[in-house]
Amino acid sequence: MTINKPVALVTGASSGIGEATANRLVAAGYIVYGTSRKGAQGAQRNFPLLALDVTDDSSVEAAIKELLKLEGRIDLLVNNAGFGLAPAAAEESSIEQAKAVFDTNFMGILRTTRAVVPHMRHQGGGRIINIGSILGVVPVPYVALYAASKHAVEGYSEALDHELRTQGIRVTVIEPGYTKTRFETNNLEADAKLDLYQEVRTSVAKVVNTAMMNADGPEVVAEVILKAARAERPKLRYTAGKAASQLQFMRRFAPAGFLDSAIRKTLKLENKSPAQVRASHQPG
Repeated sequence: MTINKPVALVTGASSGIGEATANRLVAAGYIVYGTSRKGAQGAQRNFPLLALDVTDDSSVEAAIKELLKLEGRIDLLVNNAGFGLAPAAAEESSIEQAKAVFDTNFMGILRTTRAVVPHMRHQGGGRIINIGSILGVVPVPYVALYAASKHAVEGYSEALDHELRTQGIRVTVIEPGYTKTRFETNNLEADAKLDLYQEVRTSVAKVVNTAMMNADGPEVVAEVILKAARAERPKLRYTAGKAASQLQFMRRFAPAGFLDSAIRKTLKLENKSPAQVRASHQPG
């Protein structure tokens, strides 16, 4: 057991932001354990992978128990595991699919945090960094369920930070924009698609693909996570990447109507009055 280096656990570390974060923490001198649902499989990494499914209570408890057996402590938890849906209207996902999004993106964070907090409290402190999204702050159409799950992460993180500060534990949420990872290509398709949204789905997907071409790499997010982990007085929120910072600035300082119009213009969404909708439904 090593006691002179901080011990970090990064969920969802088999690729993307999680893998980049784990590698950056290793380079910064942390003892790092990553997690994935299948554990250590495939390519060799600079850090070990523990098997952990954030939707399974017993899996979470077993992974934390294994880490504590190996290292005796945990100083940093990075809650990164999550997934999204391909662009679609909110009503195009079943209730079961909506539950699945929240079970991973929000309840997964809740499970790992609840498992870790007692140990951090016992050892006298720790850091919890939750990976949110700028879409949890500036929601946009056709990613409503993903945005809602990340908005839940925002609220949970802010309240939890207040609760745990008296115990030497700080909580931070990171808000990336679109990031060049396999995350977007692994998105689930909506499971209850409607024909009336076909055209707008295609249009929004093109906008997202263009944004992805200009997106930051996961290393940009990893650097922000390291900054938050090392900060003597960490902020509650950190944006990660140029696009996220621009959207955050617009949310804070631009008139609400301006931001609303900008989002609809970017996605080429029409405004129709009830009378116009009724007229379009009249027989010709």
